[in-house]
Amino acid sequence: MAVLVGSHEVMAEHDPGLGHPESPARLAAALRGIASAGVDDAVVTFAARRATRDELARVHDPAYVSYLEERCLSGGGQLDPDTILSESSFEAAARAAGAGIDAVERLDSGEGDAAFLALRPPGHHATSTGAMGFCLFNNIAVTAAALVARGERVLVVDWDAHHGNGTQAAFYDSPDVLFVSLHQFPFYPGSGALGESGVGAGEGTTINVPFPAGTAGDAYRLAVDELIVPAAEVFSPTWLLVSAGFDAHRADPLTDLGLSAGDFGDLTERVARLAPPGRRILFLEGGYNLEALSASVGATVAALVGERVRPEPATSGGDLGAERGGRPAEVVAAARALHGRHLRT
Repeated sequence: MAVLVGSHEVMAEHDPGLGHPESPARLAAALRGIASAGVDDAVVTFAARRATRDELARVHDPAYVSYLEERCLSGGGQLDPDTILSESSFEAAARAAGAGIDAVERLDSGEGDAAFLALRPPGHHATSTGAMGFCLFNNIAVTAAALVARGERVLVVDWDAHHGNGTQAAFYDSPDVLFVSLHQFPFYPGSGALGESGVGAGEGTTINVPFPAGTAGDAYRLAVDELIVPAAEVFSPTWLLVSAGFDAHRADPLTDLGLSAGDFGDLTERVARLAPPGRRILFLEGGYNLEALSASVGATVAALVGERVRPEPATSGGDLGAERGGRPAEVVAAARALHGRHLRT
């Protein structure tokens, strides 16, 4: 099996400033993890192309796109307390948003069996009209929208520790995108409660699993087996897209979850089965401890090519987090009860 690894050197030039957790060093750490996974013979690299204005417009207001470009041309600046532009940020964001569609085209032509996109800035918090949470364009939503436009059914799995509010909003009323988010709750950005399940034609195609602080990998595996797999069996996706954030790692400085690099390898193995070869793309989102990010990306990319690389063992949390929002297994059970009629049992 071959895995495409997409990135671009300009993404390292997006500079939110000294001490910012979403630093250029993250990109180097992710690529270092892939190099250390021992699967070089299966890796095919490519330089991501820019998203076109029309591709961005499926998700983002054209006025917002123009605003970002103009701010960067004038030197950048602070958009909110977390999100900062530099002169190269628009070019980096445009290529991060185009990388997924580029990967789709390459997978369609048979260049690989899956793709991992080492991107920055990340994307899943970006809304149609605004940046937030380090994100400028919603990279995964731009790709999902392009696939829907050609008649595909898209499963989006978001295992970043922060809820992918922008992605959820983009497809909240869509019957063609099944969005499943596993995240810490209550936590930034404040969305992702259990009851947020879609509206109108999209009712039931949003599944949120709001885990308490301390949740470990066993609960994530349970959620995949008990929720994502049966939901996918009903939905019958033709493509799998993953918001692969690695800030649920127990060493991450911004979050309070308990996963390991081994858990991310396990999750990748499980969800990759939900779409056929050649129709699986993972997008780098968060992950702010560089060593943890590197190890987790390595385990993930190895899993995409069928190799078992575990820099750390998988984790089991038992009742961790019980005092801060309910036992993780109970959260999975509650989500299953809520979505029971949309699951194959």
